[in-house]
Amino acid sequence: MSESDAACTQTARAQLSSRSRAPLAELAPMDYSTSLLRLTFLALGAALILLVTRSAFRLPLAIDAPAASFLHGSGGCTRFSPWACRPPRTGKSPPRRSSHESDVPRHPLDPLTVTEISRARELLRAHPPFASAPSALVVHALALDEPDKPAVRRWRKGAHALPPRRAVAVVRFRGESHVLALDLATGSVTPLPTPASGYPTMTMDEMTALCAAPFSDPAFNATILRRGVRLADVACLPISPGWYGPAEDDGGRRFIKSQCYSTEGTANFYMRPIEGLTVLIDMDTGKVVHISDRGAGIPIPAAKNTEYRHAANDDADDKFGYQTVRAPSMEPAPEGPGFEVSDGHTVRWAGWEFHLKADARAGLIVSRATVQDPATGARREVMYKGMASELFVPYMDPTEAWYFKTYMDAGEYGFGLQAMPLVPLNDCPRHARYMDGVFVAADGRPYVREKMICVFERYAGDIAWRHSESPITGMDIRESRAKVTLVARMAASVANYDYIVDWEFQTDGLIRIKVGLSGILMVKGSPYSHMNQVRKNEEMHGTLLSENIIGVIHDHYVTFRLDMDVDGADNSFVRVDMARQDTAPGESPRRSYLKATRHVASTEKDAKVRLKLYEPAEFHVINPTKKTRVGNPVGYKVVPAGTAASLLDPEDPPQKRGAFTNNQIWVTPYNKSEEWAGGLFVYQSKGEDTLATWSERDRPIENKDLVLWYTLGFHHIPCQEDFPIMPTVSSSFDLKPVNFFESNPILKQRPTMEKDLPVCVVTG
Repeated sequence: MSESDAACTQTARAQLSSRSRAPLAELAPMDYSTSLLRLTFLALGAALILLVTRSAFRLPLAIDAPAASFLHGSGGCTRFSPWACRPPRTGKSPPRRSSHESDVPRHPLDPLTVTEISRARELLRAHPPFASAPSALVVHALALDEPDKPAVRRWRKGAHALPPRRAVAVVRFRGESHVLALDLATGSVTPLPTPASGYPTMTMDEMTALCAAPFSDPAFNATILRRGVRLADVACLPISPGWYGPAEDDGGRRFIKSQCYSTEGTANFYMRPIEGLTVLIDMDTGKVVHISDRGAGIPIPAAKNTEYRHAANDDADDKFGYQTVRAPSMEPAPEGPGFEVSDGHTVRWAGWEFHLKADARAGLIVSRATVQDPATGARREVMYKGMASELFVPYMDPTEAWYFKTYMDAGEYGFGLQAMPLVPLNDCPRHARYMDGVFVAADGRPYVREKMICVFERYAGDIAWRHSESPITGMDIRESRAKVTLVARMAASVANYDYIVDWEFQTDGLIRIKVGLSGILMVKGSPYSHMNQVRKNEEMHGTLLSENIIGVIHDHYVTFRLDMDVDGADNSFVRVDMARQDTAPGESPRRSYLKATRHVASTEKDAKVRLKLYEPAEFHVINPTKKTRVGNPVGYKVVPAGTAASLLDPEDPPQKRGAFTNNQIWVTPYNKSEEWAGGLFVYQSKGEDTLATWSERDRPIENKDLVLWYTLGFHHIPCQEDFPIMPTVSSSFDLKPVNFFESNPILKQRPTMEKDLPVCVVTG
């Protein structure tokens, strides 16, 4: 307790003591029984007030109760996780927070626990040369060093002990990057090779500090004031600068570019850019290196009609008002949801079983996905590990204030680090179960990102299968199965854009991976308020969305790493090409038909795929040693949906860094170290260590432990409906069983009977 707190306590006690003595002195001449009665009523009243107060405000049982641990901190955060902070609410009890301090690993792939992160921090700070100045050590990443794959595949709960727990740390110390392997049991610390170029993912501390860095520079402040903007109304965002050839070599320095917005009059500051103002900052010193101001003649767009918060738009005088909608909530069955989450990370549902965890870089990771065969009861392997490996978001404006906006959100910002808590009922339905992420701050301490993942059953009225017999057969048959699926979801808010990632498991053995884009456009300030002001053939690099606002054309690519183990680790990749086959003269009244030809890829180059609408194909991952009863190899196929291909010049610097988007499908032999499509260090990298360079080795992949990479893409030409907020758009791809089951598993699915359906009452 501080001296001021102690003084306040002593004063309060003195006042309470004097107030309690005064009534007793006045009561002395009165009848003793009357005094006793009054004291009884006073005591009862005081007790009642105390009970009501504790009930309403949930006061602690004692004023000297121990303070919250560092994991929660004051206001529900620590200074090492500022973006996760929430100020304490006045007059209301603080939200209940999940405690992870007692967590222990129960599965070989469980993420590092709070205790393990603290242990790793101790090892790092004691390791030479960091021990000489531990406060100078910055932890950029700390994650489980997963055990060797064969050991994980052999492991069975209850039959085997957990493999030794190890971690991999990425740190910077006095301007140098280090990658280290930590043995948490023995305490050994082993240096690992560092990439040839680039820097680690930014920390949350850096991102927060860099938002304020420009304001320490007098020249920047003067520039803002010349624009007629109050400094108190300015918000600046750190923008990764990429790499654009030798002319922009970093010289061993980490840079960030900052651009600013006016927050006056709206929470949607993205719609009010201070166009043309770009600040180059040295990340290690926090000092401004250069200021470019090319937009002095461009007005800041007005705040009118940009606010998106419901409370701010709740105008009773609005002529038309809101579209009134009600989202149906799928109430769980009386016995509870139909899925189970055990040991914190193992999910079981409708024959599926998989391991699920949060990751600071990938966001959401699904591992050890197996499904029960309905015919034999055997548990069969489908996928060892699946995750989003990298994102690439290039903007299509070559001007000075925009050319460098070619983000790689996973490797530069951390896809999981940007995952915000999910909102019950809006983000996930009523009966969803939630998982937290336990991450590491810049000083190595653990902190919790709550409700980062939700798991729920989904039924949207879709049909999994149906058939009705025509009356002409004389059979009155109307069979149908409801399509109920299981979804694991996360949402990453990477500055203006929100990415919603769903892994959806179906009862027919299919896995659907879907990415939704929502949030707010990144826009460009413009002198134009109407298209009639634009000169003929002038290149705007986008669409005029509102007065003085251009939505710049851009792309989004998400590359997934899918370590498929179809009935075992050794698989092959098969391309099934479909082409027209002409009939021979006199062979048939038909002139042509469609023929499927199977090609087994022998090396990595054989497996590169660029999708073409008029050269259709299927893409199978098979186990050539496992056959069905009629002799077909068991497998899964990747089924693309709507996607996009990069149109940039392959030698364009951003495309060289993002070369993993040159193909929609790649196949590589399993390599534990090859997880990140853009390389381990993406920030300011030159693109030497990426999926594209690995694949150039052209390694054998036939009947090997292989990894399939799939890139899902969007081209985005903004339109006025994207202003001031952008509705969610989504694309997906499927992993679908092919000859994997002897018959369709839906056959074993129980039909939903009428008694199982909720009753809907329509009132007048």
